[in-house]
Amino acid sequence: MAADAGVEVSVLVPVYNERERVESALDELLATPISSESWEVLVVDDGSTDGTREILASREWPNHVRFFRHERNRGKGAALRTAIDAARGTYATVMDADLEYSPADIVLLLDPLRRGDADAVFGTRGFQAHSAYSFWYVMGNRAVTLATNVIYNSWISDIMTGQKAIRADIFRELDLRERGFAIEAEITAKLLRRGIRIYEVPIVYNARSREEGKKLTALDGLRVLRTLLRCRFL
Repeated sequence: MAADAGVEVSVLVPVYNERERVESALDELLATPISSESWEVLVVDDGSTDGTREILASREWPNHVRFFRHERNRGKGAALRTAIDAARGTYATVMDADLEYSPADIVLLLDPLRRGDADAVFGTRGFQAHSAYSFWYVMGNRAVTLATNVIYNSWISDIMTGQKAIRADIFRELDLRERGFAIEAEITAKLLRRGIRIYEVPIVYNARSREEGKKLTALDGLRVLRTLLRCRFL
């Protein structure tokens, strides 16, 4: 969908089995002054089976919140494709529904876009003791980030960040294919292949534990490497 002249920002919110946090995450997002102009929130329930769907349907939401549903789980990448295809904003930004990221930081990502300093902005995570749940998680993230920089002759701090803001027309033109978490690597790789320099800003991050619902696994790391190579050489 092309941009609507009245909508500046589209916030894409993929959701899968987040009954404990989704309502709080959306309330916090809606309380954040994302845009002085019009903005919209596109929530994609990716086949949740834990009651998330019922929670979302149990209350009234503002008119600028739109909901979409996949009847079965198809992965974060598929959810983002559904959202960006329906987005009407000039800029599109991603906000996970698990409260690992702060909605307030979206404004920081949008600033370089609004100034015309960048077409794509990533929020980079610091991974301090209180914000990363394991050594191997941080090392895995740094390994795939290093691989990206080697393969694409780039310098990026955090390719797997879930907080990204991109001009919506460019986002749609990336022709994304990945279904799962490797979508983060695919977005990065295809931006770099197009010669788009990625602007980075520091953000707040608080990682969940497995018990709290963390879904990323070591297998996802291998999928990320496969995606980086596919986008570079095929």
